[in-house]
Amino acid sequence: MTSASTASRPELVCPAGTPAALRSAVDAGADCVYVGFRDETNARNFPGLNFSRKELDEAIGYAHGRGAKVLVAINTFPRAGAADLWHRAVDDAVGLGADALILADIGLIAYAAERHPEARLHLSVQAAASNPAAIRFYADRFGIRRVVLPRVLTVHEIAALNQHIRPVETEVFVFGGLCVMAEGRCALSSYATGQSPNVNGVCSPAAHVRYEETAEGITSKLGGFTINRFGRAEPAGYPTLCKGRFVAQGKASYLFEEPTSLNTLAMLPELIEAGVTAFKIEGRQRGRAYVAAVVQAFRQGVDAVLAGRPVPDLDLDRITEGGRQTTGAYEKTWR
Repeated sequence: MTSASTASRPELVCPAGTPAALRSAVDAGADCVYVGFRDETNARNFPGLNFSRKELDEAIGYAHGRGAKVLVAINTFPRAGAADLWHRAVDDAVGLGADALILADIGLIAYAAERHPEARLHLSVQAAASNPAAIRFYADRFGIRRVVLPRVLTVHEIAALNQHIRPVETEVFVFGGLCVMAEGRCALSSYATGQSPNVNGVCSPAAHVRYEETAEGITSKLGGFTINRFGRAEPAGYPTLCKGRFVAQGKASYLFEEPTSLNTLAMLPELIEAGVTAFKIEGRQRGRAYVAAVVQAFRQGVDAVLAGRPVPDLDLDRITEGGRQTTGAYEKTWR
C-alpha cells in the first residue's frame, strides 16, 4: 500500500448551500465545492438554500478563477412522468460549465451519459453502491468516473474496494451529519411529513417542525409527532426522527442514533493510504462560519499528512452536533 506521504493529493470536497458559503469554502482552501439548484432536484431542498442559474454561473466563475472545481448535485429521484425538471437541471449544469454532475437515479444517469457524453459523472451516495460489481456496472454502462461511498464501510473495506474498481475514484465523507438510513432514503421522515428526502429533497423539513415550551422544558415535534423532550438547562436539538429520543420498555433513549457528528480528522493518514481520491464534508444547510472552520481544519490536516507531519490537534467540538464526535463505521467492529 502506498504511504500517505507519497500518495496522490486527495481532493477536499466542500459544501456550499449559498453563494456566500461557496466563496467561504473556496477562500478557505476547498479543491471542489458541491452545490444544488433551488428546486427538488437536489437533496437539500430547503428555503433559503441553493442556487439560481445566474448565481451558479457567477459561482463557477468565482471558483474557477481561484483554481477550484464546482460539482452540481442532481441527486434526487425524478417523479414518474415528470422528469423534465431533472433533465433541465442536467442540461443547465453542463451548459454553465460544471466540472461534474453528482447523480443517483439510473434513468437520469443514462440521460446525462447519452445527452452529454463529454460530461464528468459522479455516482451519488444516494445510489448506495458499495461493492465492486455495482460500481463496475455504473462505470462500464454509463462512464461513471467517481463513486461517493455510503458511510457503512470500514477503512480496510474501502482499501480493498479501491483495488478492484480502479480507475474509478472513491469519495468518502470525513465530517458532518450522519444518516442511519440508506443514505437519505428515509421512510420515517416521509411518513411523518409526507415529503420524501430522496424525491422532494427534504429530510425533516422546517415547515413541519414545532417547538413547544412546557413547565419541564422544551418539546420538539415533527409533523405532529413528538421527537424529543429537553430539560430547561438542556440544549434543544433539531427534531430529526433518526436522532429522536423514544420510550422503549419503559426507558427513554436514543434508539437509532445519538446526536453526534462524524469527524475523521485524525484518520486522514489511513484514508489516504486506502487510496481514497476525495474527502467530502457534509453540511450544505450550514452557514458560512461552519463551512470556513471545517474546510480550514481539513485543509491543514490533509496538507500536514502529505508533508509527512502529524495531523494537527484541532478542536471542532463547537460545530459538531450535540458537541460530540464519532468516527462512524470507519473503525467499526460489526457484531
